[in-house]
Amino acid sequence: MNDSTLAAAAAAWGWSGACAELVATRENWVCKIGATQGSVALRLHRWGLRSEAELRSELQWMAMLGEHGLKLPRPLPALNGALLCQVEGVWVDALTWTTGTPMGRDGVLADLLDAPGVYRSLGRTMAQLHQISDAWSPPPGFQRHAWDAAGLVGEQPVWGRFWEHPHLKAEEAACLRHARELALDCLTSAQTRDYGLIHADLVPENVILDQGQPQLIDFDDGGWGFRLFDLATSMNRADRAMPDGCLSQALIEGYLAERDIDLRELGLFRALRTFSYVGWIMPRLGEAGAQVRSARFVDAALKAATQLIADAG
Repeated sequence: MNDSTLAAAAAAWGWSGACAELVATRENWVCKIGATQGSVALRLHRWGLRSEAELRSELQWMAMLGEHGLKLPRPLPALNGALLCQVEGVWVDALTWTTGTPMGRDGVLADLLDAPGVYRSLGRTMAQLHQISDAWSPPPGFQRHAWDAAGLVGEQPVWGRFWEHPHLKAEEAACLRHARELALDCLTSAQTRDYGLIHADLVPENVILDQGQPQLIDFDDGGWGFRLFDLATSMNRADRAMPDGCLSQALIEGYLAERDIDLRELGLFRALRTFSYVGWIMPRLGEAGAQVRSARFVDAALKAATQLIADAG
C-alpha cells in the first residue's frame, strides 16, 4: 500500500484529507479514519488473498448479521453506493469502527473481571451467529471458502499442507499424516454433521468487549464449515489461558443456552484446529517471532494427533 492508494481509497468514501492511522498490516491493510460521523475502518485487501466475489460475499453476510442484531462492524457504502470498490488495482471496503476493549492481545487473554461470564456470552453470540446464518438465503453469486473435509484435511487445505511443515522430523510428519488420514476417513463418512456459515477465527483478538458483551470482528476467514470447528477454535485458545477447562465449559454452556449441538466429535475438531495452525505458520516462518509460535503449534498438533490415533485404537 502507498500513500496515493490510501488517499484515493479514502476519497472514494468522501474522506479526503481525513486523519488516517494504519492499525493492522497482516492479512489486509486496515486504517482507522477520522470521518465526520466518527472513526471508521478502511480496509485495503492484499492482492490475491480473496476474490472479488469472496470479499463482496463477506460484506453481504456481515450486513445481514448486523441487521439481525449481532454486534459487529457494519459495512459502509462508498460515494457511488457500492460496498466494495477497486482503487488503483486494490479492493477496498469500509466498516464502522468497533469501540470497546479487546478480549485479548498477542495471544494473551485480557485481565477480565468475569472471564467465565465473558466466555458464556461469547458462546451465546456464536450460537446466534449460526442460527441467523441458517435462516438466511445467501444472494446469487455468494462465495466463501469451505472448512469442510477438503478444506481441513484434503490435498490442499485452506491453511496449507500441515503435514509438510519443514521443521517436522520424519516420525512427526508420519504421525500427522496418519492423523490426517483418520480425520479424512471420519469426515467423509455418511454421518450428518452440523454445517453452515461459521466465523472460523473467534479467538480473543477478534472479540471486542463493550460493557462485557462480545462484538465480533475480522470475518476474513469466515465461510462454510462445521459448527464444532467454530467451538473448537475458541476452546483451544480458552484452555491456553486457563488449562482447567472452566472457560471452555462456560463457552459450551452459553452456546447450548441458545442452540443445540452434538458435542461427541468435539475432540476431533479440536485436533483439526491445531493442525490448521501448523499449515498457517508455514508461509510466515520468516516473520518476527514466528519460530516460537511455530514450535508451539507443532507441539500442540503432535499431542492432538497422538491422542486422535490412540482413540482410534
